[in-house]
Parts: sequence; structure tokens; C-alpha cells
Amino acid sequence: QVQLVESGGGLVQAGGSLRLSCAASGRTFSRYGMAWFRQAPGKEREFVAAISQSGRSTNYADSVKGRFTISRDNAKNTVFLEMLSLKPEDTAVYYCAADSDYPRVVRALGDYWGQGTQVTVSS
Repeated sequence: QVQLVESGGGLVQAGGSLRLSCAASGRTFSRYGMAWFRQAPGKEREFVAAISQSGRSTNYADSVKGRFTISRDNAKNTVFLEMLSLKPEDTAVYYCAADSDYPRVVRALGDYWGQGTQVTVSS
């Protein structure tokens, strides 16, 4: 069982930056691929970024490439999402997800999900 808790969301002006964190419980964090998803009001949940268990592989949605960076610290059981040059269309609730199978977590099929953290970007 893995519990995920996101933090770091907030209100920021367009062009600003935020760093999201997702802290995981348990001793086996390094066995899980991790991903960030987001859901804006009235829209479906969408993939943002993912990172493999070792951290050597990452994937990004086209809409965030070059602006967002996913990373992880296995010693601290935490995955991060550094978000730069934020745009109003980045406004959403951001969720982290985990699964021992990396392709599953990329496809939003992860077994474990956090409760989300709100990111609001004003124009």
C-alpha cells in the first residue's frame, strides 16, 4: 500500500513558477514509476509527466515540454514537478500517481493516487 500526498500548489501569475511535491509512504518508493496528471474544471484528466523507478526515463505531455521538469528523490520518497513559465491554461488540480509498472502509470492506470493540489495561474 502506498499513500501519496501532494503539496506546493497555489495561485501564481502567468509567467511565474511553482514546484509541486508528492510524498509517498512506505519503504518501497523506488519500485514505483511515478507520474503527474491534471484535471481542469469541465475537462478530462490529462497526463503531464512521468518518471521511471530509477529516474533515468521521463515522459512529458507536449503542452508542458520545455517548461515542466519531473524529478524524484528516492531517499526522501518524493517526486517533484518543477513548473516554469506557467500559463493560465495550466490551471488545474494536479495529481500524482504511482504504479510498479511504469507503462501503466503513464497511461493513468496506476494503482495509487493522491488527493491533488490546486494550481491556479492568473492572466
